[in-house]
Amino acid sequence: MMGGGQQQLQQLSQELQALDEEIEALEVEIDDHREEQSDIDDAIEAIETLDSGSTVQVPLGGGAYVRAEVQDIDEIIVSLGGNYSAEQSEEDAIDVLGRKRDALDDRIEETQEEVDELESESQELEQQAQQMQQQMQQQQMQQMQQSQGDEE
Repeated sequence: MMGGGQQQLQQLSQELQALDEEIEALEVEIDDHREEQSDIDDAIEAIETLDSGSTVQVPLGGGAYVRAEVQDIDEIIVSLGGNYSAEQSEEDAIDVLGRKRDALDDRIEETQEEVDELESESQELEQQAQQMQQQMQQQQMQQMQQSQGDEE
């Protein structure tokens, strides 16, 4: 049968594991947002450097590409969200993409703050667990010393 201290330690351990899993999920989310930002930066760079008549490689999926010629760089179709897209001028497309990148910055910052809070909470729980473990060890030592004293 487990003592109260052991049960508390096990509970703390489970809480720590849950926090670690939550932190890991949030860090994956941050990485996904950063990857999306990188894609946006690449798109902005492409819009700024491509000219009408430029040849580009268009992904077909599965690692396959086809070469295509840009007919008119002044007509850029940009996703607006919610499965909606709109044709934009070069300047407007860059503006829309810039706002998306800024929104991702905000999400990354908010998520990072959440990670920081969870890590702080995790550290506190780890300290509690260590203190509890030390107390249990001290109690065991005292019990052993008492039982040795009783035998004499």
